[in-house]
Amino acid sequence: MEQIFALFTIFLAFAFSGRCSDVFSRSDFPDGFLFGAGTSAYQWEGAAAEDGRKPSVWDTLCHSRNIGNGDIACDGYHKYKEDVKMMVDTGLDAFRFSISWSRIIPNVCFREFGNYVKFWTTINEANVFTIGGYNDGDTPPGRCSLPGKNCLLGNSSTETYTVGHNLLLAHASASRLYKEKYKDKQGGSIGFGLYLMGFTPSTSSKDDAIATQRAKDFYFGWFLGPLIYGDYPDTMKRTVGSRLPVFLEEESERVKGSSDFIGINQYFAASVTNIKFKPSLPRNPDFYSDMGAYVTYLGNFSVIEYAVAPWTMEAVLEYIKQSYNNPPVYILENGTPMTQQKDTHRVEYMHAYIGGVLKSIRNGSDTRGYFVWSFMDLFELIGRYDYGYGLYSVNFSDPRRKRSPRLSAHWYSDFLKGKTPFLDSQGIKELQSNFSPSS
Repeated sequence: MEQIFALFTIFLAFAFSGRCSDVFSRSDFPDGFLFGAGTSAYQWEGAAAEDGRKPSVWDTLCHSRNIGNGDIACDGYHKYKEDVKMMVDTGLDAFRFSISWSRIIPNVCFREFGNYVKFWTTINEANVFTIGGYNDGDTPPGRCSLPGKNCLLGNSSTETYTVGHNLLLAHASASRLYKEKYKDKQGGSIGFGLYLMGFTPSTSSKDDAIATQRAKDFYFGWFLGPLIYGDYPDTMKRTVGSRLPVFLEEESERVKGSSDFIGINQYFAASVTNIKFKPSLPRNPDFYSDMGAYVTYLGNFSVIEYAVAPWTMEAVLEYIKQSYNNPPVYILENGTPMTQQKDTHRVEYMHAYIGGVLKSIRNGSDTRGYFVWSFMDLFELIGRYDYGYGLYSVNFSDPRRKRSPRLSAHWYSDFLKGKTPFLDSQGIKELQSNFSPSS
């Protein structure tokens, strides 16, 4: 999920802690709106060497750097029947998961699973994948050229943009294949996933306001520009210059409109401060220097919890609506880490952000689904086994990987079943008093 980039700093106070006070229930959402929760293959499955599975880039990076691994993880590969029953009992409309390429033959997915899977996302967190893997070197395949980084190979000034370009072309090819051969028969949709933050200027200065728009162009527009309009933002083309690949005319037409929907992973807000470079100092450009801004996460990271700031969700959805022709959107990840079974803060967080989604829909956003990250505790790609994002906790010390519902699982289930219209202090007290981890 969460990728903590090299130049990002951490703001150790609740800079924003808005609460959604609107009274709402599930019935307030449009017909067909999907509520669910998610996991991903490497973080959940385990069974790393079973049934012909071969090592993925995550296997290689985690074992080579000795940073923990997903060899067993939640053992979901063997416990899937138990987990599916929990999904049904919770009341999920849908379950978001991923298929590991290292476990299957790459050209069998649409044909084999298309009668059951109706929403496909070709790439998850495309901007994070490219920045983390080819600019910072913190995620697979661990390439970079930044000083002080644990990278043996890479070029942070060019590879990030080359890989991003190729992801767009690969997505467009997969999308065309699906629409030509399977869509009419299977009735599904195909989309593209991004990790987005609600950006706000750190000061009222003009420089920070301009830097905030640059950050939006680099984080939103880098992929949404080609997908919606067929080309990169002018800001990126001017700044990155010849290091930014150019779409051929037929490539531009192929990428434009290739996504039926946009998948968004959204967790918290970030403030933006303009970077002033001294022209006399030599520098090797990379994604951050090209963007020309420091991005500071806003939240209480001292206790590994994200601030309740639903305005950031609203800001992201409003910006996409206004700047990119209001495409269909699914919130594919939203949540906060907590290890307690009585995770009251997560309940407040989810309630507020779901309320923010509803407010955005009422303001005209074409948002069609919300998925909690995550259905259960997982092997987190940055926090490893120390971050508990799950509605259900997992005892990783237990060979059986016992799952137990947290307070948030009970609240979400009640909300999905129409039993929890809104949240207030009295409602929280009642929820806590009725909570039993073994139920």
